[in-house]
Amino acid sequence: MIYIDQLGRKIELLDTPKRIISLVPSQTELLVSLGLLDNIVGVTKFCVHPVSIRNQKTIVGGTKKVNFEKIKKLNPDIILCNKEENTKEIVEALEDEYPVHVSDIYSVSEALEMIRHYGEIFDKKTEADQLTSSINIQKVSFDDFIKNKPQKRVAYFIWRKPWMAVGNTTFVNYMLSVNGFINVFGDEDRYPEISEEKLSKIKDLDMILLSSEPFPFSKKHIKEIKAISPDAKVILVDGEYFSWYGSRLADAFSYFKTLH
Repeated sequence: MIYIDQLGRKIELLDTPKRIISLVPSQTELLVSLGLLDNIVGVTKFCVHPVSIRNQKTIVGGTKKVNFEKIKKLNPDIILCNKEENTKEIVEALEDEYPVHVSDIYSVSEALEMIRHYGEIFDKKTEADQLTSSINIQKVSFDDFIKNKPQKRVAYFIWRKPWMAVGNTTFVNYMLSVNGFINVFGDEDRYPEISEEKLSKIKDLDMILLSSEPFPFSKKHIKEIKAISPDAKVILVDGEYFSWYGSRLADAFSYFKTLH
């Protein structure tokens, strides 16, 4: 069978893959939700859902650096990657030896497309259809909930020292827009570094969102950033609901309601 991934690359598979390596945490969680736990043989050190996954499976590295010898010993039928999470060099090195599916996701519709891809590749179409239907229902409900809410100007930070925010062409920026938030750094590319001086000069900033990942912001950082931007409301948010585009989307919209 020939499959096309989200970069338009052709993947040839002789049979349904039984040995899977996932190099993307949110996609690892998705595989488990589709009933493929027993087929996963390798994951990254950042694959934290379900919490037991790293004790059950071989850790082959991180998302930016992998152990090719460990991967070779696992003899995978397919390796799952993502354009943003994994490097081009990793994908090119792996695809010389194994079928590699690369996702490329900047919207909910693209996330649902990826889920449907997995349903076809892993013979889990029924499970994939049920999951995409659930996510669609939740999003429609949230869209109705949010439609009359006033828009708020927000900054979403993912790192400290240096302060780094979310800019355009990111899945998080898309999810901010789904929430009716106006990203004050939405005209900047990807993940810009923001100086304290620049942040202090932003007018009419309603909220600053401090993500739980990749930097683990906590309550002690609220006071720190309030000293820079005293008029903005500062909220700690669960970054997984803003940046994980697998089965976690089924619960994301209920979480978003709590922010409003």
